[in-house]
Amino acid sequence: MLIKSFIDYLTFEKKYSEHTIIAYKKDLNTFRDFCVEEYDSQDLLRIHYSQIRSWIVQLVDSGITNRSVNRKVSSLKSFYKFLHKTKQIEDSPLRKHQSLKVSKRVQVPFSEKEINNVIGDLGKGDDFKSMRNKLIVELFYSTGIRRNELIHIKIKDIDLSNGTLKVLGKRNKERFIPLIKTVQESIKEYLIERNNIQVIDNFLFLTNRQKKMYPVLVYRIINDYFSAISSKVKKSPHVLRHSFATHLLNEGADLNSVKELLGHASLASTQVYTHSSLGKIKEMYNQAHPRSKKK
Repeated sequence: MLIKSFIDYLTFEKKYSEHTIIAYKKDLNTFRDFCVEEYDSQDLLRIHYSQIRSWIVQLVDSGITNRSVNRKVSSLKSFYKFLHKTKQIEDSPLRKHQSLKVSKRVQVPFSEKEINNVIGDLGKGDDFKSMRNKLIVELFYSTGIRRNELIHIKIKDIDLSNGTLKVLGKRNKERFIPLIKTVQESIKEYLIERNNIQVIDNFLFLTNRQKKMYPVLVYRIINDYFSAISSKVKKSPHVLRHSFATHLLNEGADLNSVKELLGHASLASTQVYTHSSLGKIKEMYNQAHPRSKKK
C-alpha cells in the first residue's frame, strides 16, 4: 500500500509521465524484494540506512553503472521524502546519503551534414512510412522536442496558419514552438498521405498498423537511419534534441530562448548543452578579441 500511495501521488499530483512512473515502481519493487530476501521483512517504514547500503553494494556488484545505481537510489529517496512529508516516518533513512561518483559523459551531437544526409535519403521515398520517418527526424531537429512529446502530438496541435506547434511537456506544461517553412511543407505532404488512411486516432504519428506510435519504435527509427551515416556511439532521439540546442547556440541563439524552446524549468538544464558550443565560442573569441590578432 505504501508504494501504491506514492505512485498515486506521482501520477495524480506530480503529473509525472508514464515512463517515469514505471521506472519508480520498478525501482521500489526491486528494493522491497531485496528486503524480503535479505532481511525477511517488507516493512518499508522500519528501514535503516545500513540495509539500503547493502542494497547499493548488491547493485554495484551486479555490474550496473554508478549512474544507474544513483537513479535507483534517487527513486528510493523520493519515496522516503514522501513518507516523511505525509508524517509516516520521522526522518528519511537517506537524508545524509551521498551519491556515487560518476564520470561526466560528453554527448556528441550529430553534425549538420549527418542530419541533412538522413533527411535527404528519406526524402527520396514517397510512401507513408518514408514521409512519416522524414517528418519525425525533421521535427526532432527543428523543434528540439522530447520523444514522449513527439509521440503525443495530435493533429489539432499543429497550426499551419501561424506556423506553430503546441507541445505538452513534462508535468503537463504547454509550450508553443515555431515551425520553419520546410517542416510546414513536410507536414502538409505527410497529412495528405495520412488522410488516405481510415483511422479514428487523432495522433499525428501512426505505426504501419495505424496505431499510436510507441517509444521503442521512435528510438529504432532514429537509431537505424543514423547508424547508416554516423559512427557516433549514441544515436537516439535525445541526440537530435541535443543537436538542435547545440546548433542554435553555435549560431548565436540566446540561452534563455533555447531554454524556452526545450521546455526546461531552469537554465541549469539548458547549460549542459553549452559545452558542445565551446569550439565555436573559441573561434569567435580568437577572431574578435583585439589581443588575439597580434602576432
